[in-house]
Amino acid sequence: MKQPWMKFALLALCASLCALPALAQSYGSITGVCKDSDGKPITGAVVQMVSNDSGRKYELKTDGKGSYFSLGISPETYTVKLMKDGQMLDSVKGYRVQLGDNTLDFDLKKSAQQAAQQQGISPEKLKQMQEAQEKAKKQNDVVKLLNEKIAASTEATKAGDFQTAINTLTEATQLDGSYDILWFKLADAYRNASNTKTGDDKTKDLASAVENYQKAIDMKKKAMATSPKPDDAKTLASYNNNLGEALAKQGNADGAKAAYEQAAQLDPAGAGQYYFNMGAVLTNANTANDPALRKAAVEAFDKSIAADPNRADSYYWKGTNLIGMAVLKEDKMVAPDGTAEAFQKYLALKPDGPHAEEAKAMLQGIGAPVETSFGKSKKAPPKK
Repeated sequence: MKQPWMKFALLALCASLCALPALAQSYGSITGVCKDSDGKPITGAVVQMVSNDSGRKYELKTDGKGSYFSLGISPETYTVKLMKDGQMLDSVKGYRVQLGDNTLDFDLKKSAQQAAQQQGISPEKLKQMQEAQEKAKKQNDVVKLLNEKIAASTEATKAGDFQTAINTLTEATQLDGSYDILWFKLADAYRNASNTKTGDDKTKDLASAVENYQKAIDMKKKAMATSPKPDDAKTLASYNNNLGEALAKQGNADGAKAAYEQAAQLDPAGAGQYYFNMGAVLTNANTANDPALRKAAVEAFDKSIAADPNRADSYYWKGTNLIGMAVLKEDKMVAPDGTAEAFQKYLALKPDGPHAEEAKAMLQGIGAPVETSFGKSKKAPPKK
């Protein structure tokens, strides 16, 4: 004889078994394939589902074939977005998940065609737009790679590995040689490398530097003529400034002078530095004490002073060039007008500067007072 409790247990078991199918049908599943405009699978994307009813959210990742799948999706109405790298590629609004199996594919090509039809865009026009977008995307990828190469070359330069910087920037120009900044950076790398070399190797690096600076300058001028930008003139000035240094190292003083003059005209705010560089080039080039070069150097330092009256070094080097023109009269050194004033001005601006002792010695040599501050002076001691 069966016990009453066993009867109740059997009834409960039957009730639970009958309830299982109903429980299984309270959720749905969803699957789909995601393709880009070329029909290729979109991998590493996220299908984001947000319920319009409850706010419930699901995020499903696509696999190597662009597919996604999930069980246990609550049957509600959703806004579904296809996301990748933080950007929305496509979306579907009001998608209803039913009990059982659901399929939602994303095809960017079809989506674009549908959107174009709704906006009255012809298939030909749509194709042109898609091609332009693809071209822009590819160019953005190239620009990203170029920036990485510029960064790598900068690190190599900091480490003193100029050849790696040259190789890296050469690769960048081969990828896309339409950017003047790449040729400027490459020229800088050659100029820096020349400082570590001698003989023919130094000559070749300087020639490459000058060639690439000129290419950068020509490209920048062309860009300024068609689509000028606010900082173009300052950028072009910096190109000419560095070209001037390379030309000076080649021994081309006239070319260097012209480059610095161009830089000063392009960027008046930086003219003090550009004219100082010009004067320095002419001073260093004057190994035979040529009066014409000394005069040109003095004129360059005068321009530097006019542009920046507080640039102490311009006064010192002006005085140095002037004293090179001094003559002996009755055992006394007579320097051109303005020599003493140049050294005194340097001392007034930098009484403890790196050239202070030399300036004092020069003043003593020509019997001029040594001034180390405005309004105060001390007579140079008599010559023994």
